[in-house]
Amino acid sequence: MIALLNDRLGVSRSLFPGLLISGLIAIAAQFISDHYGAPAMLMALLFGIALNFLSEEGPCSAGIAFSARTVLRFGVALLGMRISFEMAASLGWSIVAIVIGGVIATIIFGMSIARLLGHGPRFAFLSAGSVAICGASAAMAIAAILPRDERSEERLVFTIVGVTLLSTIAMIVYPIFAQLIGFDSQFSGIFIGATIHDVAQVVGAGFSISQETGDIATVVKLIRVAMLAPVILVAVIIIRRIGGGDSKAGQPAIMPGFVVAFAILVALNSFGLFPPGITEISAVVSRWALLTAISAVGLKTSLREVIKVGGAAIALLVIETLFLGAWTLVLLQWISGS
Repeated sequence: MIALLNDRLGVSRSLFPGLLISGLIAIAAQFISDHYGAPAMLMALLFGIALNFLSEEGPCSAGIAFSARTVLRFGVALLGMRISFEMAASLGWSIVAIVIGGVIATIIFGMSIARLLGHGPRFAFLSAGSVAICGASAAMAIAAILPRDERSEERLVFTIVGVTLLSTIAMIVYPIFAQLIGFDSQFSGIFIGATIHDVAQVVGAGFSISQETGDIATVVKLIRVAMLAPVILVAVIIIRRIGGGDSKAGQPAIMPGFVVAFAILVALNSFGLFPPGITEISAVVSRWALLTAISAVGLKTSLREVIKVGGAAIALLVIETLFLGAWTLVLLQWISGS
């Protein structure tokens, strides 16, 4: 018992420095937002990027990684206490069809265009799946089920660095673009949730516009995240049929735990099981968790790493990203005009 307690204290000590710096950046970002009107999420991201060296090997690295992953997922899960089936249903089946169609179309497009850029089907599926679904998380899940070779790690690193960079750029550019073309809060949330790769950047971009936009963007994004399960299942079936699977390799989790928690909280909230006071507290905790997480995402973003990413690999990721954005934009414009 004492040994277990000591182990847990040791883990807490290793996480504390990184959690502390992420939290301090979140507080600074909120201070700037309160006093000067700048978006807190954007400030947290920029402050984090400026202090990227802290995420390198050292006392802060473990806590920063914990903040960027676990604290983020905790914050997103808590958002479920503010969202109900009514909000999801208000999006309409046409919006759900656009989101799911965008995932499928982007994967098919990426698999098709990759050959012209000199890439094989493995990198094509890895890059397209990460762009279409949920960025780095999808890349790691897809990489776990792909047949391995001497370039597996290289392809994975390319993809993670590329989608993280593109997602960070999109977090800054897409909210401005959505407002320039005249999208309201709802359509801005749909556009952001359907196009930006990583959950953290979707949350940051959505809430930088408004509370409503952030909520809608999160719901739309989680529809994309849920697509990881069927995409992985189909991929596993195809790989096994062509005899390329690795029977010794472990399979990725079919449904991320934070998505399950989010769905449960949404269901409970839809039945009115949470008192208003609890909902308000969860909203505050969720916001601070997300602000801390986006600070950590900034801390983990190294612009120097971009230099190591191959030009053709980045080109493919950019083309896939633009395709997904164009798909969503055209169909949303069509819906708004009809």
